Amino acid sequence: MDKILLSLFNRDLAKLKDELNAYPDETKLWHIEKGISNSAGNLTLHLIGNLNHFIGAILGNTGFVRNRDSEFTLKSIPRAELLEGIDKTILILQNTLSSLSPQDFEKAYPLPIADKEVSTAYFMVHLATHLNYHLGQINYHRRLLAA
Repeated sequence: MDKILLSLFNRDLAKLKDELNAYPDETKLWHIEKGISNSAGNLTLHLIGNLNHFIGAILGNTGFVRNRDSEFTLKSIPRAELLEGIDKTILILQNTLSSLSPQDFEKAYPLPIADKEVSTAYFMVHLATHLNYHLGQINYHRRLLAA
């Protein structure tokens, strides 16, 4: 399970880096257009925070402290800093997920999710699809601004 998850997270985080690098004008990472509530930059901060919290801090005891509000209020973070945050997140995911046993994935995730107990495996799949959902939004955002 850890190898499958790692391959999915690595694939999509690499694609996230590709998307950020594909913006010809770095300032467009933070552009919000009518009908679009989140910029690519803020969605990237959100994904970094989400994965570092739910995988790094909760499962890996990294000590990461999430400030979810800042994921949506910070602006104009340099692209290089966002890319560095993604690289650090990849390492946290590799270290944490590779340290889990197959039995750990079958256990209940340490926090209730929407007031329900879910398995760690279930929640990891949820986090992978959450990443992919926002990756699609960033791709659309970039292409919309290039039009």
